[in-house]
Amino acid sequence: MKSIAENKKSQNIAEYIIYLYQQEDLIRSFQGNLEEIRQYVVSHFPVEEKEKNIIFNWYQDFRNQMEKEGIIEKGHLEEGKKLVAELSQLHWQLLKSDQTYFQTYQKAKPYILQAVMEADGKDLGNEIQICLNGVYGLLLCRLLGKKVSDEQLKSAEAFGEVLSLLNLVYQQEKVSRN
Repeated sequence: MKSIAENKKSQNIAEYIIYLYQQEDLIRSFQGNLEEIRQYVVSHFPVEEKEKNIIFNWYQDFRNQMEKEGIIEKGHLEEGKKLVAELSQLHWQLLKSDQTYFQTYQKAKPYILQAVMEADGKDLGNEIQICLNGVYGLLLCRLLGKKVSDEQLKSAEAFGEVLSLLNLVYQQEKVSRN
């Protein structure tokens, strides 16, 4: 699990954030019960026992971090929130300086506004958080076998394009910093 997370983090920061959300939800689905996570999740990995112990320890650390941050029932890890804030800051910079990004964002903007209007006053976070939530929502619908409307597909595609371009610039900036 750690290697999957590290791989996603190094290659696609939006995928990494969504992966964090998946793991948070998985742990919540077991009410943070580590023995159930061992029995119903870790035991089904097709790997040697030693590797299963490593995976379990990763889940244990992840769950402990959730508990430490007080998000066992709802919310997101500080690491994820920090990354979303970084992406949001980059988003605002790119809107002012990158015409391709601006045009891609313009395709997603109606769906972002629609999400805000449908939220009925609930704070959905910044625009990048809304894009991440839209893509993650589509993933959850598919995992649960729920019907996905054409509108959901179009919005998730538009959100995904924004996140993809944002990731490209994020990764380039990360390389130039090192």
